[in-house]
Amino acid sequence: MEEINPWQTLESELKYDNNWISVTEHQVINPSGGNGIYGEVHFKNVAIGILPLDENYNTWLVGQYRYPLKAYSWEIPEGGGALDKEPLDGAKRELLEETGMSAKNWQEIQRMHLSNSVSDELSVIYVATDLIQGIAMPEETEQLIVKKLPFEEAYQMVLTGKITDSMSVAAILKAKLMILNGDL
Repeated sequence: MEEINPWQTLESELKYDNNWISVTEHQVINPSGGNGIYGEVHFKNVAIGILPLDENYNTWLVGQYRYPLKAYSWEIPEGGGALDKEPLDGAKRELLEETGMSAKNWQEIQRMHLSNSVSDELSVIYVATDLIQGIAMPEETEQLIVKKLPFEEAYQMVLTGKITDSMSVAAILKAKLMILNGDL
């Protein structure tokens, strides 16, 4: 099977637009030849996640209420970065804002699309090490609880479904594999 686009776009209409996302409805002919619609969410930022790890393999999670889920969520420090800037710059800013920490060492461990059936949102995930504690400066929309815990406990939270955020799950599972392989 060739890697070609089997979709044909007939018409597109912007349905919603704000500073963070836009939603477009496309009139299409689908891969089977039928008429249909396809809704596409375009993100105006890169999603950024940071897994801070100290020399004893402790990490930090950020807890907050997530409005779309109507539920509380434990996550790695996360945020957004401008599409035209280096994701690492956004990662450094987000780690400082949410935890008050900075790091001397940064390693990109994963790039992934968060929901590629309906959106183009790209995520870049880093491990931050050689940490320096400062003062957190969360945004006004963030009411955060920051919790230090052993990395293994965060890993168990993923395995038991207590962490469901996709970037957090991916970061923790990838880091666990890297630790087992001696790459981290």
